[in-house]
Amino acid sequence: MKSLLAISLVVGICATAVAQPDEYMSLDEMVQEADAWARENLDDDTLRALSAVDREQVRRVLQDLQRRFEGDKVLDLAGLRDAVKAVIPVLNRYEETAPYAAWLTSRLDTLEVADELRAKIPPPRIEPGKPPPALPQPTAKAERAIWITKLSHQPWPPGAKDNVTKLKPLFEAQKIPGELVWIAEVESGFDARARSPAGAVGMFQLMPATAKQQGLRTWPLDQRRDPEKSAVAAAQYLNSLHKRFQDWRLALAAYNAGEGTVSKLLKARQTRDYDVIASRLPAETQMYVPRVEAVLLKREGLKLTDLRRAG
Repeated sequence: MKSLLAISLVVGICATAVAQPDEYMSLDEMVQEADAWARENLDDDTLRALSAVDREQVRRVLQDLQRRFEGDKVLDLAGLRDAVKAVIPVLNRYEETAPYAAWLTSRLDTLEVADELRAKIPPPRIEPGKPPPALPQPTAKAERAIWITKLSHQPWPPGAKDNVTKLKPLFEAQKIPGELVWIAEVESGFDARARSPAGAVGMFQLMPATAKQQGLRTWPLDQRRDPEKSAVAAAQYLNSLHKRFQDWRLALAAYNAGEGTVSKLLKARQTRDYDVIASRLPAETQMYVPRVEAVLLKREGLKLTDLRRAG
């Protein structure tokens, strides 16, 4: 079906490009992979709605953003904000594609901070006949500092007022600090509609496998879109991550990048210190952890290191 083939390139291709980063794929193979991804992840209503979207613009932006998020260079995220901001109204035209717009909107601050970090670095000294030197990677400490400044005057997201008080007890019931409910600001801006191109859904952006492990259904009704059910699942998952890593920064990094990614880096560096592995984490994760810290400081007046497990 031609429409399905075209639509799969909107979102599906960005997932397949990341899934096989070191393998060459022909155009036909890439289209087939993207088509299969779309059939599995997008319903018919979404496909029909997206047929009217500027598919090439959206595909290009999502693919580029996903690639840079998966890389380990934070400064590679600089310069993307305007392109991402431009496709949000395109996706917001249709109810079926608005969840992707919600996901992108919640990441605009990350791209803005990347621009600010890049602006702080002097232009590299270029020697004739030689390629430009690599830009220095911002330290974890520098990223924490810039996020604190960035969020110092930001008001609560619209959805926070109705959800923070209601969801905190659900976190506490899972024996983790209720203040961590604020990860929903970073994940989705407290927008339960949010959906990432990789398939994470809901206020707490749970991937299908993680949601199922925590007892949620993803079909026929996706319980990840239920704020209370997804809060319980997210809290359960964070609880297990903290038990494993015994550190909130590492637990949050694993929540975002996956347990395997964090474990491999800790083993390779022979450390249990987040700051030691931070520069090798995916760029999205490098920005995610300090952003959560800054949100907690702004909303609750707490440092991440102040949090204690309940019970």
